[in-house]
Amino acid sequence: MTAPFSWIRPEPWGVHVVPADAWIDPGRAVDRALVTHGHADHARGGHGETIATPETLAIMKLRYRSGAEDENGEIPTKAVPVEYGETIRLPGGVDATYIPAGHVLGSAQILLEHVGERVVITGDYKRRPDPTCPPFEVTPCDIFITEATFGLPVFTHPPIEDEMAKLLKAREDHPEGSVLVGAYALGKAQRVIAELRAAGHTEPIYLHGAMEKMCRLYEEHGVNLGELKLVADHSKDDMRSSIIVAPPSALGDRWSRRLPDPVTAMASGWMRVRGRARQRNVQLPLIISDHADWNELTTTIAEVNPQETWITHGREEALLRWCQLNQRKARALALVGREDEDE
Repeated sequence: MTAPFSWIRPEPWGVHVVPADAWIDPGRAVDRALVTHGHADHARGGHGETIATPETLAIMKLRYRSGAEDENGEIPTKAVPVEYGETIRLPGGVDATYIPAGHVLGSAQILLEHVGERVVITGDYKRRPDPTCPPFEVTPCDIFITEATFGLPVFTHPPIEDEMAKLLKAREDHPEGSVLVGAYALGKAQRVIAELRAAGHTEPIYLHGAMEKMCRLYEEHGVNLGELKLVADHSKDDMRSSIIVAPPSALGDRWSRRLPDPVTAMASGWMRVRGRARQRNVQLPLIISDHADWNELTTTIAEVNPQETWITHGREEALLRWCQLNQRKARALALVGREDEDE
């Protein structure tokens, strides 16, 4: 008799679905990849076949040229779009269903079903509402593979409304200058903009040029970001009393010299750690994360109620200990290439 769950095998550079010879978020090119979302530590080009949501495939095409036409007009890799809630049959009798993860546009959990066993791989996820993507859906399963980016009790994210209020007050208090917000180019930047709109900020928001294409892609997929303008097209006087969004790498770059007396802000869950804010010379830390915090991680495990939890990507030890103290079977995975991105 085959051992339970022997068909799903964690390897250092990805989770291997053995009967289908498929990999979840592999760190190197493979023949068949199931991708949870478009961040670089989960997605890459060069696979023979890439299975993902249409939004993630569009993001991969933009960022990594995955599935993009070559100079001969041919598509070198096969892109297989899967809508939320859709189930596809993989080789070897494995069914895969893509379920919203609430992380960024197109992000998905992947439910794998084989020989009566159910495994959910979350990729990255959060439980807070986000106007740029559908919310996380709790999916009961036998094995739950969860991230642990903020897997320490110290990480409790504040309400997004409080962080937006801090940002808007900084702008109000600095009418002759500007507020420069460092935000990760995929997901965080668009969420900050959308949350500003939800908070009633209707004036133009200025963008670093590196942000434009991804913001336009979000808009093409139905996310309303309001009026956006490029910094390069405007003078300092145009941008007084404005909010400007740029990659974190631009905060200390000479590019920022073109801005009117900027207050430097950073949107990241890592802004909970004061040393990280000081290290980047951030004047206005905004604790805004696209990952679950400690309470959300533990609540999610309790709600999913799996037979076993596999923990990866972050602070595995504390979450593993929590599972043990709550009589939940768990193990930590040693996957390589998962990054503490500026998230």
